[in-house]
Amino acid sequence: MRPDRSFSFEIRTPTTAWLLLQAAGIKEVKGKLKGAQKPGTDTIGTVSLKHVYEIAKIKQTEPRLTGLSLEGLCKSVISQAKSMGVKVVP
Repeated sequence: MRPDRSFSFEIRTPTTAWLLLQAAGIKEVKGKLKGAQKPGTDTIGTVSLKHVYEIAKIKQTEPRLTGLSLEGLCKSVISQAKSMGVKVVP
């Protein structure tokens, strides 16, 4: 809060994990991601490269991520999907 009692806040986009789960059609996850015991080998769902691209475009609108390239954001989304057990298909 500032001396004049004004303030500002930033509304962010949903988390990448949430966007991936929505794109994969996974409605409910309780606790840890069930089924993805070994990240990179077990899969709990699939998303297409188009989904990855759209998620990266959503994340690029955040002020803190505007400096990153779309390609870099796509790679980040793909690696997070892999760690969650979501398979990315062409």
